[in-house]
Amino acid sequence: MKNFIVKCIGSYYNLISYLSKVQAADKALHLFSKPRNGRKLSEEQREFLGTAFQKEYKFGQHTIMTYRWLGDKPTILLAHGWESNSYRWKNLIDELRKKGHNVVALDAPGHGNSGSRLFNAILYSEFINVVATKFQPEIIIGHSVGGMSTVFFQNKYQLNSVKKLILLGVPSEFTDVLKRYTDMLGYNQRITEQLNLTIIERFGDKLENFSTAKYLEGIDSKGLIIHDEQDAIIPYSDALLIKSSFKNSTLITTKGLGHSLNDESVSNHIYEFILN
Repeated sequence: MKNFIVKCIGSYYNLISYLSKVQAADKALHLFSKPRNGRKLSEEQREFLGTAFQKEYKFGQHTIMTYRWLGDKPTILLAHGWESNSYRWKNLIDELRKKGHNVVALDAPGHGNSGSRLFNAILYSEFINVVATKFQPEIIIGHSVGGMSTVFFQNKYQLNSVKKLILLGVPSEFTDVLKRYTDMLGYNQRITEQLNLTIIERFGDKLENFSTAKYLEGIDSKGLIIHDEQDAIIPYSDALLIKSSFKNSTLITTKGLGHSLNDESVSNHIYEFILN
C-alpha cells in the first residue's frame, strides 16, 4: 500500500509537470524536504530529554533546541539524522555521562523541538555552527544526514576546537541522495531536470558540489567512519568514497546492524576512538 501511494504521488506530480514543470518541481522539493516523523516526542523521550539542561538558540527566524548534560571531560556534540531527534542518542549519552563527558545534542530543523517546517542539510549545518560556536566541542558525532551536515559545517567554518569527527552511516553525494528520491517517486525527466535548476537557484551551487567526500578534503580533524555493508538506506560505497577523501580517518565496517548502527559494538568503537 505504501509503495502504491508513493507512486500515485509521483504520477500526480508528473501530470502537473505538463502544466508547469516549475510548480511540479517546487512540490517535489517540498515533499523531499518535509520530515514525516521526528517531530512528535513520546512520553519516554520527553522524560529522558528532560534530564538535560535545555536551551533554545536562534538562526534567523528558526529556533534551535539543545540539550546539555554536564561533565568535566571534553565536550561532545551529537547530530542526529533524518526523521529522528536527540533521543536517538540515549544509550550513547548515558555511557558518555558515566565517563564524565560534557554532552550536547541538538534537534535538526523540522525535527524534535527545533523550528522550521522544512529540512535541508545546508540549514542543518548552520544550526550545528550556532551550537558548536557556543559550546566549542572537541568531538562531533553525526548520524546519516547529521554527519553530512556536520562536514558541511566544518568545511565552511573550520572551528578550531573540533579535533575529531565520527561519521555513522553518512551519505557522500547529494546527487545520489536526490536520485534515490526521484527514482522512488518515479518522476519524469521534466521534474528531475527542473529540480536541478531549482536547487541551484535556491542554494547557489550545483548539486555535485554538495559532497561530503569533497568537503572532507579540506578538513584536518581526525576521523572515524562507521558504516554497515548491508545498509539499505545509504550504500556502503558512500563510506568508501568518504574514506578516500578523509585523509586522517579510519573506516570500520559492520555487518547486519543496518542504517541505525544503534548497537553496543558501535558505541565501543566510539569510546576507543575518543580515548586515543
